[in-house]
Amino acid sequence: MLGDLPPQDPLTKEEGAITELPVMPLTRTAFAPYGDVIDTDGAGHYPINGGTCLRFHDLARITVGVAGRPLISIFRAQPVAWPLRIERLERHPLGSQAFYPLERRTYLVVVAAPGDRLDEQVPRVFLAGSRQGVNYHPGVWHHPLLALNAESEFLVIDRDGPGLNCEEVALTTIYQISICQM
Repeated sequence: MLGDLPPQDPLTKEEGAITELPVMPLTRTAFAPYGDVIDTDGAGHYPINGGTCLRFHDLARITVGVAGRPLISIFRAQPVAWPLRIERLERHPLGSQAFYPLERRTYLVVVAAPGDRLDEQVPRVFLAGSRQGVNYHPGVWHHPLLALNAESEFLVIDRDGPGLNCEEVALTTIYQISICQM
């Protein structure tokens, strides 16, 4: 279920304890249960425009549903405060949501398995490289953007249309990430 995460015994908020989360490098294999890693390294590509450009093709599976339409936005994220507490996650059940850093800065990605309800599994934390984006598949629980060390802008592709497409849930366990320099 959680791959290579070490076993942990999280304590509840009522007990006043905090569970530290390990941070792993973002790889296509480790992130596959949650979505796509948008990265040109190792991606299929071919020349276009008379050979003056390489097209890295089909890097993520964008989903908007029958009644939705894709939209492109830019999000400006403020840097996180350390230590970082993870107390809420969100999901988008009707469509995927893709993020790509515009300023070539690393950032954190916190995810949990998709599902109608968030089961209190230990979330996974990935360090995304400055040239890596992520695309959350529909229904994947995740933390909002986590910029590190400086305000950061991200190109975002997600769904617009009818229906409730953002659900937030408070976690019963408080998680923490203590690393502060990436």
